[in-house]
Formats: sequence, structure tokens, C-alpha cells
Amino acid sequence: MNIRIAKYISNSGYCSRREAEKLIFQNKVYINNVVCSHPSHKVNDKDIIKIHNKILKKLNTVELWKMYKPVKYICSTKDNFKRNKIFDLLPKGMPKLISVGRLDYMSEGLILLTNNGDYSRFLELPTSNIERTYRVCVNGIVNKNDIQKVNKGIKIEEIKYNRVKLVIEKQSQSYTWLIFKLKEGKNREIRNICSFFSWKIVKLLRVGFGPYKLGKLKVGKIEKIRIIKHD
Repeated sequence: MNIRIAKYISNSGYCSRREAEKLIFQNKVYINNVVCSHPSHKVNDKDIIKIHNKILKKLNTVELWKMYKPVKYICSTKDNFKRNKIFDLLPKGMPKLISVGRLDYMSEGLILLTNNGDYSRFLELPTSNIERTYRVCVNGIVNKNDIQKVNKGIKIEEIKYNRVKLVIEKQSQSYTWLIFKLKEGKNREIRNICSFFSWKIVKLLRVGFGPYKLGKLKVGKIEKIRIIKHD
């Protein structure tokens, strides 16, 4: 079966489809020892695909892993500021993995990783309608009227945030623990909402991504949770 070269690269686990397209435009992808000129070029299993002189092979299984991302780690493979990367935490012998979305530098908790770029993209897309769950600790008391505003959907600096499910988990004079459930996941959405209401975040922890839960996974550890076979 013929598929687009960018999809083939993504399915090999080398990188995401978007990153594959960048490599193609940088003339770093070879098909049968000829430079690939465009991401729309179609290939099949008989073709030899190379990047940096490495031959890529399409994988027949999609693997999904979960990690407890610590704070002060980034979800990128490269960083100009030499910060810690979650990929540095992977044990030796692990396959090349792609993160499903990201958690920002100071956030922690559940991050999913997969060997398949297309599956990563499916899990990330808003159209997949997958709910993410976060526990967020903020300083002080949270006004219930503000909770209702968030649940109805708000606009912050011309960015519209759709309705999320926000409830108070527990509260004291010093701290309030909130549960955020959202499907869209705009960039820094929870932090922007908290900043808008002057809720100072003490801890931001993702505990769920669709059916997958953080559970009792320890900080910095990784665990395989699913294998999907495909043709």
C-alpha cells in the first residue's frame, strides 16, 4: 500500500509527521538514495527510506507508555537553555518515543509517549474529544462564582476558552484544591485561567488523559500501558 512519505516516517517512530515534513524541506530525507522533494511523495514497503543515513522501517505495532513527568523538565527532544528533558529519563534500550502533547516546565504528572507519530496526533487533536484531568492547588479561598464563570466559558485577552468542568476538591483557609477537566487544551490554558482570577498556583498535576490514569506511578518513572497491532 502506498502512503505519503511524511506518514511513513511518522509511523516508523522516527518523529512526528510535522517534524518529518520539516526534515523533507531541509532535504534530509532520501527515498531509494534520491532526495525527497515534497511531503506528498508516496512510498511503500519496498522503498528504502533514509534519514541521516539511517534506514527507517514502518512499525507493525503501536506502543503506548505513561510517564510521571517531574517539575522542571521539558517535553522536547532539544532545548537551547540546556534544561532537563523527559527523554533523558527513559531507561536504556527503550524504543524511540514521541510525547503526546506537552506539559509545561513547572507542571507535573501524566504524560503519554508512543512510538507512532500518527497515533500521537490522534490523541492530541481536539476532534478526538479526549478529556484531560488535572489537580491544581492554589493559594487561599476560591470564589464559587468564579468557578461558575469558568464552567460557562470565558474570554481572556481575546482568546476564548470553551467550557471546562471545574470543581473544588477540597478547601482550607490557606489552600484550595481544584479539579479541572478539559478537552480542548489550549496553550497554558489552566495557568491563564488561574492568572485571570489571581489564583496563585502552588502545584499543577495532570492525573488523567482519557482512559489513562497516573495512578501510583512514581515521579520520573515510565510504564507500558498498551500495544496495538496494525497492518
